[in-house]
Amino acid sequence: MDGPGPSRVPDPRLDGWPALPVAAWQETRDTLHLWTQVVGKVRLALAPMENHWWQVPLYVNARGLTTSLMPVKGGLGVEVVFDLSDHRLLISTTRGAVRRMVLEPRSVADFHREFRAHLGDLGVDVRINRTPVEVVEAIPFDEDHTHASYDADAVHRFWISLVSAHRVLSVFRGRFRGKASPVHFFWGAFDLATTRFSGRAAPRHPGGVPNCPDRVMTEAYSEEVSSCGYWPGGAAEGLFYAYAYPEPPGYRQHPVEPSTAAFDDVLGEFVLPYADVRTAADPDELLLRFLTSTHDAAAATGRWPAAVPAPTGA
Repeated sequence: MDGPGPSRVPDPRLDGWPALPVAAWQETRDTLHLWTQVVGKVRLALAPMENHWWQVPLYVNARGLTTSLMPVKGGLGVEVVFDLSDHRLLISTTRGAVRRMVLEPRSVADFHREFRAHLGDLGVDVRINRTPVEVVEAIPFDEDHTHASYDADAVHRFWISLVSAHRVLSVFRGRFRGKASPVHFFWGAFDLATTRFSGRAAPRHPGGVPNCPDRVMTEAYSEEVSSCGYWPGGAAEGLFYAYAYPEPPGYRQHPVEPSTAAFDDVLGEFVLPYADVRTAADPDELLLRFLTSTHDAAAATGRWPAAVPAPTGA
């Protein structure tokens, strides 16, 4: 009888909550952030307007991030996918045409040039604002030769973390009967988020976000919200966050779970380090406690109307 085979060394890229030290991939993260803005601005230009700018985000899918199907004049449709497993950008149309770009170390200017050329070849005539948003250093895409890093392993780890965060955020979203946003990836701030709404109007947002018109924030925060998400920054391995707008009195002092969560006065948000989640005995349960307790803090201090419980499923 054969003895046991060689022990398998776990592949950390396949772990649902892989280690993701910011310092090890910050240059890649910043480059990928700007690439998603190039693609995201095409979605902004093509998709019909929706409340709170819900027509502009990207979505987590089985390969990476997708724009979903976007309409083009003349009955054409186009979808763009960041395949973060095989490290390709796929541009597909409803007429069967496909173009591919390699995701590798290359400048934002080079990425922008090739991407726009492929769109032109496919008959997708779209104009975008070439200036990045929600970043302090806003170099026009076609002039940015500074950001040019791509660590494929780190990007794959990030995608795996997005898949896990998406799963938990989706469970959390489904537990609310009222108006709630999809779980979507905002390329402006480079974060995965979902938002619950109280049903009441909010005071006008003051704006002031770097390189972002105030009207964007005015529309995004036109209603009272409790929002949460995952951002690959702000801590050694990124963090989960939660905030309320407008912030009710007593919100930041309200007790939340787990004990390692805290209110960050600089960010104006409750935060929970990603590293605390990934090293927990039950990461999903720990994260759900954070998401639920921070929403409860907003609902309690903001005196939200009582919501009918969501169905629990079969």
